[in-house]
Order: sequence, then C-alpha cells, then structure tokens
Amino acid sequence: MPSIRKTLISVETLHATMGEALPKPIRRVVGLAVIANPFAGRYVADLSPLFQAGREIGERLMPELIAALGEPAVSYGKAALVGAHGEMEHGGACIHPMLGKPMRAAIGGGQAVIPSNVKLGAPGAIIDIPLGHKDDVWSFDHFDTITEMIADAPRADEIVVAIALADGGRAHPRCGSGPVR
Repeated sequence: MPSIRKTLISVETLHATMGEALPKPIRRVVGLAVIANPFAGRYVADLSPLFQAGREIGERLMPELIAALGEPAVSYGKAALVGAHGEMEHGGACIHPMLGKPMRAAIGGGQAVIPSNVKLGAPGAIIDIPLGHKDDVWSFDHFDTITEMIADAPRADEIVVAIALADGGRAHPRCGSGPVR
C-alpha cells in the first residue's frame, strides 16, 4: 500500500443553475488520496511502484465513492496533482496504467476512456478533474469538470490522486449530443 498521509471524500449535489431547478439533482463525488512520492527529487526510469499505488488507491477509495454517490455512476474521471519535487510523469504513473481497472470494477463496467488530467502544483493548488460518460465518449452532455483542492497538499514530495464519479451530466446541457460535422 502506498504511504497515504490523508484521504478526503467530497460530495456535491447540484439542485439548480442560473435560477433553473434541475428535474433531478446531480450528485458528484470525489475521492482524494495524498501519498508520498517515492521518486521526488530524482529521475527514475521504472515508475511501476506508482502504477501499483494507483491500483491500490482505486481499490481503497472506490467503495466509499460508490456509497457516497448513492446512485449508479454515469460519468467518471481521474487526475493527479504532483508536488514541486516530482514530475508530471509521476502523476501519470499513478492514474494511467492500473487505476482504471478498480474504477470500472466498482461501477460495473465502463466502455469509454476515463478522462484524466495531471499537473504540478504547490500546497492548496486546485486540480480540475475532467468527467465523461462511462460508456459513450461522444456524449457531449457529460463533458464536465469538478474542481477540488486540499489546503496542505501536495507538499513538495507528495502526489494527490483524485477519482471522481457523477450520477448525471452537466446541468441543463444545451450543446448537442454528439459530433457535429
């Protein structure tokens, strides 16, 4: 198991936007894990320990996210925020090779690529976690973003790994439902 300093589960329920009530509230949940970056401050060719860390974080956080969502997940996303002594590839190693499998297992599938984002940041930096429909990569109504932060993370030698789920798309989508040619 990666060295986890803290976790945070965030629940957001959207009831209205621009004064217009939603027919059904949209719930979005985010799980964040702050882990030590074993490669901070140095170049390492083999990042596979971070692959495993991503899988283990997914296995640990997904049951809490499923419970917090309370409805079947329709959209998903993932992200990483790497402290200043790390590199973007460290965040990519956490979220790309192995994190998707426990995410898909927990929600009962998912045919579409899981949208993702990685960036470097100081403590308190925000991370934008992209969301997309779990089965239909072209569902414009589900292209969304949820923003999170942890006031004291990431420290220079840490990585924040984020997983997000939603039970709906954007509020009152009006941009079309697929590619326009």
